[in-house]
Amino acid sequence: MPWQEATTMSERLAFCREVEAATEPMRALCRRYRISPTTGYAWFARYEAEGEAGLADRSRRPRSSPRRTDRATEAAVVALRDAQPHWGGRTLRARLLALGHDPVPSPSTVTAILRRHDRLAAPAPPPPPWQRFEADAPNALWQMDFKGPVRLTSGTTHPLLVLDDHARFALAVTALPDQRTATVQARLTGLFRAYGLPDRILCDNGAPWGSSQPLARLTRLSAWLLRLGVRVSHGRPYHPETQGKVERFGRTLETELLAGRTFADPVAFQMACDAWRGVYNDERPHHALGLTPPAGRYHASARPFPETLPTIAHPDGATLLRVCSQGYVRIAGGRHYVSEVIPAQLVAVVPTDTPDRVAIAYGPLVLRHLDLRAPGPGVDPRPRRPLP
Repeated sequence: MPWQEATTMSERLAFCREVEAATEPMRALCRRYRISPTTGYAWFARYEAEGEAGLADRSRRPRSSPRRTDRATEAAVVALRDAQPHWGGRTLRARLLALGHDPVPSPSTVTAILRRHDRLAAPAPPPPPWQRFEADAPNALWQMDFKGPVRLTSGTTHPLLVLDDHARFALAVTALPDQRTATVQARLTGLFRAYGLPDRILCDNGAPWGSSQPLARLTRLSAWLLRLGVRVSHGRPYHPETQGKVERFGRTLETELLAGRTFADPVAFQMACDAWRGVYNDERPHHALGLTPPAGRYHASARPFPETLPTIAHPDGATLLRVCSQGYVRIAGGRHYVSEVIPAQLVAVVPTDTPDRVAIAYGPLVLRHLDLRAPGPGVDPRPRRPLP
């Protein structure tokens, strides 16, 4: 309606008084005031019924909202949000359905309820798209990483996170006193006894499962895993998105459990982790799983943990060489370094597509390539000083 904003009431009043005086036909007056006849008749009817007060602006809010969510449902949404302050609209709706609430509004309505009750902050900008992957079955791939360190009232702890790639099932949220090989190996032994062996484990390049060696990322822990028949993969350096699922799991742990809390000691921290892990696996709807909890998608591995460590498996017919205590093997008149973490172990000499060039492998892992035509003894390729 093209009334002038500064003189809205005066324009309406002048129009209605001219209509009342019948100085011009209604439609002519409407054209002069640049309003439609429908608007003119509506304003004059309000003027006749209520006088000048009837020309004031009125709220357009409806007198009733028959489709608004009932108070009991809104209270259930708010109560669940208060209990789980980091769950969003879709997650809350899925959990209310699992708890048997009826009716349960749509995710957008749940979000609107949270906004009405001041339970929702401003939305964050959408992240850039990722190139996603997922293992085909449970235990085909586990992702492993350390979260931390976490400062306690009495000391520090290092949470070890292990996640099944396919099911997003949290296999471990374990408070460890350090990140040493023996400590991690003992915890993985307990996991393997409980859930069986995975086909492969994906981790970053840090200790104790990573190495800065230029030949191969072989450590004592990864050598132990290879003997168990568990392949080890490493993400690209400085690209944590390669282990995106366990990285995201660590962020969820930080948000839902660690933020703003202080724990007295490792025992108290582990109890809190165990309780949260139970909610995460059995109750919390997961967006990547169609809003179902991870426990419904996971089952233990059919490969049991061998209590006696088997020898590494090499291809049939391969030439085997024994690694000396300093990590060298002798081949073609030369002394060649492979790895000092597998002393007295056998490695295989595997032919390649290039003539006079062979690969030295420890099970499925190629440790290095050798050119047999190179004269003289082999050169130790290890760095002479620590890498930056």
